[in-house]
Amino acid sequence: MPASTAKPLRVAVLADSDTRWKWGALTANRISPTEFTQPAESTGTPDGATDPDIRLDGFLLRGRATPTARQLDEVGVRADSLREVTAAEFLREMTKEPYDLLVLALVGGGVQAMLHGLAHAWQGRTERPVVVTGYVGVVYEKLADGLLLRHGADLVLANSGQDADRFRAVYEGVGADASSVTEVALPFLGGAPYEKKAPYTVVFAAQPSVPQTRADRTYLLDRLIRHARRHPEREVLLKLRSKPGEHTTHIEELPYQKLAQRQDLPANFRLVYGNMGEVLDGTDLLVTVSSTAALESLHRRVPTVVLTDLGVREALGNHHFVGSGCLASWDQLDAGHEPVPDPWWVARQGVAVGSRYAAAFDTARRRIAELLAAGELPPLKPYYTPVTAPGYLPGVLARHHLAPDGSPLPGAPAADKAPSPVRQIVRRAARGAYRHGVQRVAPVIRRMGEL
Repeated sequence: MPASTAKPLRVAVLADSDTRWKWGALTANRISPTEFTQPAESTGTPDGATDPDIRLDGFLLRGRATPTARQLDEVGVRADSLREVTAAEFLREMTKEPYDLLVLALVGGGVQAMLHGLAHAWQGRTERPVVVTGYVGVVYEKLADGLLLRHGADLVLANSGQDADRFRAVYEGVGADASSVTEVALPFLGGAPYEKKAPYTVVFAAQPSVPQTRADRTYLLDRLIRHARRHPEREVLLKLRSKPGEHTTHIEELPYQKLAQRQDLPANFRLVYGNMGEVLDGTDLLVTVSSTAALESLHRRVPTVVLTDLGVREALGNHHFVGSGCLASWDQLDAGHEPVPDPWWVARQGVAVGSRYAAAFDTARRRIAELLAAGELPPLKPYYTPVTAPGYLPGVLARHHLAPDGSPLPGAPAADKAPSPVRQIVRRAARGAYRHGVQRVAPVIRRMGEL
């Protein structure tokens, strides 16, 4: 976009959950090349406000994790417009509206489907938005699978120098173009540096799917409660991501809320919701298994612990924190241990502070500005095609009602107008049935199978 234009940058974000909406919208604000109107060292809008030089339209991909109004309000990220769409509706929208930048904040399969769908929808067009994708947080599993499903975007964002090196190695290792990999940082880092407060507050950042078993989740809850009883002078908070019946990025079969109902909770123990940044404002010790909240906490220099009680294992994701200096157990915490993070490790994870953090997005802004200035962009070319992955790609696309060539399949759900009241009721009932099956029926069946 030329520097002389007075029009705001038109940005679209497609997300499939509350956490990905937060990442996508904040990323859009961080990487949009508004250096034409603001200095490059600007820290963007971490409080969730939309940059006045950006017109941000949000799209929520309809599915099992489509966020509720409460979840969206908790995220705190505002947009000029926000609506729910099917894949077919979104693709059709992208052929009508002249966007400058598109951020795909989706699970890997969703990104791949949209890349092929957009390539089909934009056939013959030389003017199209710059397409960007990436990861919400720590990449500790399915590295090759997730990366190759994201290949084909103009920019694939890496949240740290370590991730950028790993991403390029994967692409180059399969003979794919690695030039799209662009180092940035997590877009939601921010807030005031840590200062000790009274009363001393310990926060356990829960995760929907880590750990998975009832025994492990009950153990962690019991240890948190025991810590509260052992230290009655402390406030002990269990920070929850979603309420029962809501879904986020991952499925939560055993919500801590339900496990806590069976416990005699001490007076200094509370369950809390809300924006993680606001919770960190009053935190003196952040404890987690492997949540990205640990990186938010480290960014603000809040004492941070990654638990080793259940082992240091790839299945838990806490292996990512080997070398961080943050690994510790509940026994150590009960005895008063506070970790000291390793500066080199923290820097490699993109947890820079001050001007270094603001500058983390400069390269992405510059690359996007160059692509916009070019006026014409080549067709999207994902690594996966009917030639390179004939036994895999069709299934990925079919889940989003797309044919192997990216065209909508006959009968793909799409509508030119909002669904009728009856259709909305049926949709809500179907989601409720799915969530009931995940959180109530599935655990029972699994326990029966273990008898």
